[in-house]
Amino acid sequence: MLKSIALALALVSSGVHAQQAAGPDWGACPDDKIGMQCADLQVPLNWQKPDGRKITLKLGRLKSTGTSEGSVLVAYGGPGAPGIGMTQRLGDWWAKLRERMDIVTWDTRGYGEQFGGTSTGLPCTWTRVPLPDFPADDADFGRLSDTNRGYAEACRNKDPELFANMSSADHARDMEAIRKALGDAKLNFYGASYAGFYAQAYAGLYPGQVRTMVLDGTWNHSTSDWNGELEEMAKSNEQFIDRFFTWCASHDCQDVPRLWRGLVARADRTPIPAKSAGIAYTGRDLQSFVVASSRQGPDTWPALAESIRKASKGDASGFVPARGARYPDQTTGVTECVDWPRPAKRADIDASIARLRKVAPNAGTANTIATASLGCVGWPTPVTNPPTALPKGLPPLLGAGAWGESDAVGRVVAQVPGSSVVSFDGPGHTLYGANPCARDHINRYFTDRTLPKPGTKC
Repeated sequence: MLKSIALALALVSSGVHAQQAAGPDWGACPDDKIGMQCADLQVPLNWQKPDGRKITLKLGRLKSTGTSEGSVLVAYGGPGAPGIGMTQRLGDWWAKLRERMDIVTWDTRGYGEQFGGTSTGLPCTWTRVPLPDFPADDADFGRLSDTNRGYAEACRNKDPELFANMSSADHARDMEAIRKALGDAKLNFYGASYAGFYAQAYAGLYPGQVRTMVLDGTWNHSTSDWNGELEEMAKSNEQFIDRFFTWCASHDCQDVPRLWRGLVARADRTPIPAKSAGIAYTGRDLQSFVVASSRQGPDTWPALAESIRKASKGDASGFVPARGARYPDQTTGVTECVDWPRPAKRADIDASIARLRKVAPNAGTANTIATASLGCVGWPTPVTNPPTALPKGLPPLLGAGAWGESDAVGRVVAQVPGSSVVSFDGPGHTLYGANPCARDHINRYFTDRTLPKPGTKC
């Protein structure tokens, strides 16, 4: 009798292991037109409670067109994104890499139907809201905290447990579950934009499980000096404007740098009206517009010069974007607010403003996480994935990026001996999809673990 029970248990156990070894149960994706396969993967909602509630991750796979040598897991950022739908639209990107590797992606947790995703979602929509003003006093800071908390609670109340478990570290733990389900000995990962935060979290959690890792057009979340990193962001923005001003020196806008400083100072005192839209912009608003336009390169600079001239005469209509006059605005969500350190009091904000304006007099605080994190003041969940330097023991990593981004990703991979960065000396956001030279280097790294020489430009 005991032998029969033992045999039955052994058979059940071997069946479970055989199912795990077989990997996900792949089938055709709904409405697929490129041959992508889909599968479900159950993972813990809270990785600190592995036996608790489970959620579903939807996986997608483009099988290798040759003999597969393994998988490359792909994430496009967001901070969360429908990886399956995006890969179906961008399938041509991966044609060369697919000659030797399977391409695998997933719809990230929490970002459900309203974001185009099919994994378990948080059933609420993050709306774009005006970027808050800097609080003028402690009472202002308290009002900002209350406003943000009310905004967040509307989403949190839909599913408090999922709301609290959507950091980049949670995505990284999902990545490890995907790696195990695929049966890959180690992870190959391509992370674009915000997905570079997933990569950095994974590298910190599982340094021994990394085979290759590409961070394309991302920012540095792997630092023990967050204030210093914020200053580097501001310096990068200052460089964008400096390039524009340098261009003006040899074109018909030599007057613009002088006009710009005066315009910002005046707008900080009294916002400049945009008469075509019936609104007005502060100095920080204008700095945000100019940083964004400057980083787009010379094609946008003649119009930018004219917009500054027009605003200096009292009409900021040239800065009103097509997508809405409320911009600069933001969509601060649950991932950002548990990844980014947030100011605990008004004095923290004041100190940050002073530092950034000192290192970036033209750009100021605009378009940095120091400004964006204003939306996280008062957030009802703590920062669970704070910035942390990378651990020892990682294999060489590969970074990629255009203006500014290559510098930021360079600060990440410089922590790992033997790593390299492919840079593009021009505007843009991420390189793999738009830069064939960078794509070739990245593909070679994934397949052969061959890194480009340091300082490689594409």
